[in-house]
Amino acid sequence: MIRGLRTAAVLAALTAGGSQMAAATPVEIVRFSDLHGWADADHAAALSVFTASCDAIDGPEWAPLCALARDGTDARQFFELFFRPVLIGGPAPALFTGYYEPELRGARKPDETFRYPIYRKPPELDAGEKWHSRAQIETRGILQDRNLEIAWVDDPVDVFFLQIQGSGRVRLRDGSALRLGYAGANGHEYRSIGEELVRRGVYDRHQVSAQVIANWVRRNPEAGRELLHHNPSYVFFREIDHVPPDKGPLGAMNLSLTAGRSIAVDPEYIPLGAPVWIEKGGRTPMRRLMVAQDTGSAIKGPRRADIFFGTGAAAGRRAGHVRDAGRMIVLLPIERAFAMAAGGRS
Repeated sequence: MIRGLRTAAVLAALTAGGSQMAAATPVEIVRFSDLHGWADADHAAALSVFTASCDAIDGPEWAPLCALARDGTDARQFFELFFRPVLIGGPAPALFTGYYEPELRGARKPDETFRYPIYRKPPELDAGEKWHSRAQIETRGILQDRNLEIAWVDDPVDVFFLQIQGSGRVRLRDGSALRLGYAGANGHEYRSIGEELVRRGVYDRHQVSAQVIANWVRRNPEAGRELLHHNPSYVFFREIDHVPPDKGPLGAMNLSLTAGRSIAVDPEYIPLGAPVWIEKGGRTPMRRLMVAQDTGSAIKGPRRADIFFGTGAAAGRRAGHVRDAGRMIVLLPIERAFAMAAGGRS
């Protein structure tokens, strides 16, 4: 249980909080009783994930909370005493999607089966620089014969979706796995090929999922290649050899993600490491306390989140069907929450 002297010290330390958002963004503090399903949530599971990345959160107001979170505190009491739920961006519905860590079949060297390369970042490519587009890279052979290949896989569609996810594993012939993490991109804005299929009238919006898109591209090789080029963004990878196999991929905080507890957010509005309560609708409703531990090129705005579902094909199927409306509410240290509601900035 939380002890009185420690509680007083933490509350005093929280007065340094502030907001990192533009004052024009609507901010409303709500009550924990307004969070649907809060009383029945697994607060302890969320606290465990929060604690794992707590030290990496920017801002002095978080340090005393991190110390207390490791001090055997009651999880629900911890969140209710030291945080306030904050609705950012107004009452319009949030949009939830899902992502996962793909597992591809591959090899260190190419052969007749494994012919499609996964590349390291070219040394001349600087962060934020706009470089060659996907179509230019793949049709002009810009990356070929430069010793940039990390591995080779058996399906170009898998390479494309690996880039969409930003991390993954390549299962080699000997059964070992090569883990890949995001290393950079070509600076082009991400464009959804699912949205493009809807625009072309190939599918209705409710029919589109990652698996549906992948199957269409494989059935239509020439048109499929052209469709993949609709997204000019191209992602490069690096080998990750310090993360145990039983841990999730590294997120934007350079820490392992937890299936069903980690989400990607827009850090312009939600601090990385902050707890976030989600109320997702759709075929698989979800009421859960998550932790913002990742970002994504398509995750923009205060009402947008990507839920991490885990590793492998089963996780991919679950993630691929998620495109649901709902509500997301960030839990912030008390003084930061009130400063944001008052239009302050840090």
